[in-house]
Amino acid sequence: MNWRSKHIWIEFIAGSRKINNFSWALILFLGSLGFLLVGISSYLGRNLISFFPFQQIIFFPQGLVMSFYGIAGLFISSYLWCTISWNVGSGYDQFDRKEGVVCIFRWGFPGKNRRILLRFLMKDIQSIRIEDKEGISARRVLYMEIRGQGAIPLTRTDENLTPQEIEQKAAELAYFLRVPIS
Repeated sequence: MNWRSKHIWIEFIAGSRKINNFSWALILFLGSLGFLLVGISSYLGRNLISFFPFQQIIFFPQGLVMSFYGIAGLFISSYLWCTISWNVGSGYDQFDRKEGVVCIFRWGFPGKNRRILLRFLMKDIQSIRIEDKEGISARRVLYMEIRGQGAIPLTRTDENLTPQEIEQKAAELAYFLRVPIS
């Protein structure tokens, strides 16, 4: 869904609406609901989950702890569903050589500062930088170095690009912006 022309480069950024986020939110919701139902069943002394064999669990401490885990899981699950519905982190990067302006837009959490818009002049861009961390939690992030502002990430930290893909992306962007890669 990216768009490029001779003078404008627009790259759309996916937000929280991804399959793995939907999966984790659903798994967490169902698991925490199960914990809560088992905790309530132990308090009432009745089986509320009829498709599982009933086993008496003492309410204090096991049933109480399971109820607590169920409530905590429901809170975390509702947080995940909210970030998915608000599509937090989505947006676009727009590089306009004709106007000499770079716009980076992201959607944040609802509130006064939900719209995050950063605007820079192209002449203030010093370089494009690649951060490559290897190991158990390997990550590759593309940054844009802005004079007096520091580094601004252009890719998501969970994108999992291969070294060749991140290098290709950095080279294309640096060529388009006419800046070096550091």
